[in-house]
Amino acid sequence: MNNQGKNLLRNLSVFSALSIVMGTVIGTGIFLKTAVIAQNTGNTLIILAVWIFSGLLALTGALTYAELGAMMPDAGGEYVFLKTAYGRGTAFLYGWIRFFLTGGSIAAYGAAFSIFMNDLYPINSIWFESEFQLLGQEVYWHFGLKQILAVAVILFISGINLLGVIWGGNTQIILTGAKIAGIFIIVAGVFFFSSESNCNFFNGSSPEPVSPKTVGAGILAALWAYSGWQYLPMAAGEIRNPSRNIPIALILGLGLVIIIYLLINIAYFCALPLNEIYSSNSTKYPFALSVAAKTAQTFLGGSGLKFISLIFILSTIGALNGTILTNSRVPFAMASDRLFFSKFSRLNQKSRVPVRSIILFTLWASLLSVTGTFDQLTNLIVITSSIFFIITTLSVFILRRKFPDAERPYKTFGYPYVPAVFILLTAGIVINSVQTNPVEAAMSLLIIVIGLPAYFIFKKTFKGNNSLNSP
Repeated sequence: MNNQGKNLLRNLSVFSALSIVMGTVIGTGIFLKTAVIAQNTGNTLIILAVWIFSGLLALTGALTYAELGAMMPDAGGEYVFLKTAYGRGTAFLYGWIRFFLTGGSIAAYGAAFSIFMNDLYPINSIWFESEFQLLGQEVYWHFGLKQILAVAVILFISGINLLGVIWGGNTQIILTGAKIAGIFIIVAGVFFFSSESNCNFFNGSSPEPVSPKTVGAGILAALWAYSGWQYLPMAAGEIRNPSRNIPIALILGLGLVIIIYLLINIAYFCALPLNEIYSSNSTKYPFALSVAAKTAQTFLGGSGLKFISLIFILSTIGALNGTILTNSRVPFAMASDRLFFSKFSRLNQKSRVPVRSIILFTLWASLLSVTGTFDQLTNLIVITSSIFFIITTLSVFILRRKFPDAERPYKTFGYPYVPAVFILLTAGIVINSVQTNPVEAAMSLLIIVIGLPAYFIFKKTFKGNNSLNSP
């Protein structure tokens, strides 16, 4: 097993770990994706079922990851699991893809931050814009104050994490508490103060035809709102008593998120008719208010938009902080194995954090934040991540056979059925996504394919290193 975390400081408490899970998962999806799900699934009962199903699917994955994280509490998370089960080639490919996807996630959160800030203070200045065709599709790109603000918040949160893991952990606790409080204000406001509250779950249906394929597209949207639970094991080398605290944080954190998501969706449907939810902010209705903003306006009036924008901002910053804190440990783990530039394996002498990894992600995400689009980026992240969810979950079966006597402080509940169900359902979602989101699926495959020659380049570069030549 690895011991990459031996030079990292275990400063993250169980509350910090719990806040990383909840704070990274609860980002922007719960405020935006219900509209997308409504456009695909038809009626409120199906929408609620999609949210519950997606949450339980994520929970089955977390139950499996809890065993792996407790068994191998080293920095790097999935990278460590895959290297132990399959070897360095698969682990490198994961790290390669994670770099691209994490940069996209950070960039998406930065872009979302500037959008929500615009609801508070107009920042529509555009300094340069261009319209061109790419692969037969019209592409509009612009650069202005929003992009500068997106980069600024990424730099700010990265700076906090450069100070040390305890700074990032404490920031995560504060932001997670603030966003959960905001969500419960929305729920309580609808139930007790909304003049339009009418909890009729049979209040209309989508004008679009509904099929298993479209329901699958709805699940894909919901899974973005649940994504992030897999990040905690990446920071396992800095968690106190990891064999106990990692399973607690994963299972309890995701269980609480499912309950919170269900409550806020019920609030949406009590406050708004389905046609209002259907026509909320999304790719189909890019200039509409979000479903959460519409809901807040039913009991806060005109001030509702500014209130919910503030909740958006806190939620986005929390997800951004958790993503930077956890994912920056993957290049550190790869460099420790000589599968990445050796300088990334060094920790800052004072803060004991992988400074170069944080800076690398910051630069890449800052570049993407001025070029990427939110919806396509989130779909790409979910599709590609799902592929590695399947591979990582399979490693539980492999490691049980490969290391039958290894210490396992926590064993997956319902093994082998729970991980098997997760693998089968996730595979079905990936296959469905190839049909419903072919562009994002093709991009996902392209990123994976490009990673193959990159692995052999690094392997050749460090061919004198014995650990690299081992499986």
